[in-house]
Amino acid sequence: MTDWITTPIEPRMLRGALDVERTARGVLPHRLPARARKQFPDGNLAMVEAQPSGVRLAFRTRATAVELDVLPTKTVYQGAPTPPDGVYDLLVDGRLTGQCSVAGGNVNVVDMVTQSMVTRPGPAGTARFTGLSADEKDVEIWLPHREVVELIALRTDAPVEAAPDHGRRAWLHHGSSISHGSNADSPTSTWPALAAARGGVELINLGLGGNALLDPFVARAMRDTPADLISLKIGINLVNMDLMRVRGFAPAVHGFLDTIREGHPTTPLLVVSPILCPIQEDTPGPLAPDFSASNLSFRAVGDPSDRSRLTLTIIRNELARITAQRAADDPNLHYLDGRSLYGEQDFAELPLPDRLHPDSAGHRRIGEHFAEQVFGESGPFAVKGD
Repeated sequence: MTDWITTPIEPRMLRGALDVERTARGVLPHRLPARARKQFPDGNLAMVEAQPSGVRLAFRTRATAVELDVLPTKTVYQGAPTPPDGVYDLLVDGRLTGQCSVAGGNVNVVDMVTQSMVTRPGPAGTARFTGLSADEKDVEIWLPHREVVELIALRTDAPVEAAPDHGRRAWLHHGSSISHGSNADSPTSTWPALAAARGGVELINLGLGGNALLDPFVARAMRDTPADLISLKIGINLVNMDLMRVRGFAPAVHGFLDTIREGHPTTPLLVVSPILCPIQEDTPGPLAPDFSASNLSFRAVGDPSDRSRLTLTIIRNELARITAQRAADDPNLHYLDGRSLYGEQDFAELPLPDRLHPDSAGHRRIGEHFAEQVFGESGPFAVKGD
C-alpha cells in the first residue's frame, strides 16, 4: 500500500500561468491576470485563457508515483466530431516520460454559428504516473492545452518541493489558436512548446484560440509580465473574424507595441505575420464553419473586391512596413514572415486538415523552423556572447 504525501498546490509550483485563482476545490490557473479578465467581451475568451496551454506543475522529488486530482472542463462543438480527452505530459529532467488522460469532467457544448454555450457538469478524476526512478529529479506535469483544468490535489510517495530556477530565459509569446495548440496531440507537442524546448527557454504561452485581436488588456498583461524575450503572432484572427478594417489596423498594431514597450523598452521583440492559409490569403473574412465534409473545415465568405477589408496578404505587407519603420528607433524590434515557418512547400507536404489549423506534424514543422530561425545563431533570440 502506497504511503501518500499530499502537497498543497501553490502558485510557486506553477509555471506559464499569470494568475492562480483559489476555488472551493483547489486552484485554477489563468493565462491572463484578474484585471484583464474583468474586461473580457465574451465567454469564449474566458474559456480559452483558462485552457492552460504551456502551463505546468514543476517540482523536485524522489517520488516513484505521482497522482494529480483534477476537474477538467472539456469543449465540444455542435456538428463536429467529439475530440479525444486531453493529454497530461510528464517530463522528468526535461524528457517526456509518461502521458495519460482523465475521463469525465464538465463539458462545454458550443454552437459555432451562434457562439452560444451550454455547460454539462461532470465528475473529477485523477492523472496517474507510476514507475518513476527513485532518484532526485525535476518533474513537470504539462496540463492539457485544450481543457480548463481545476487542480484539486497532488499526491506523491516522497516529499515534494518547488523546482529550482535553472536560470533559463523567459519567453513570452502571444498568438492565435495555432499558438494555443489547435490540433497538436499533447501539450508539449504544440509548436511553441517544441520551439521553447529546442531554444532552452521557459515558455509563457499567451496563444489564445480565436482571440489574438490586439486587445489592449492583453498588451497590458504582456507589459507587466517579466520576460527576457517577447514575440507576437498577429493577423489570422483579425481576418477570419472580420473584426477590423485596413484603416484601423496599423494604429492598433502601433498601440499594442507601444504598450509592451512601456514595460520592456529594450527586450528583444519579434513580430510574426501569419503562416500560409490559402483560404484567407486574398479573401477577407468572416470565416464560416463548413460541415459538408465528414470533418469540420472552414471557408472564407468575405468579398475579395472590398479593399477596405483585411486579408493575410495585406496584413503581412503592413506588419513588414510597421516594423521596418519602428526599427529605425528600436533596434531590438524584429519581423518574421510567417510563411518562412509554414509556406507553400510545407502546405504541399503537410496540408491544413481543416483549411485553417496545422495538425501535430504541422506543429512540429513550425516549431523546428521557429527554433532554427529565431533561436539559432543569427536569430533575434540567439544567446549573445560577451
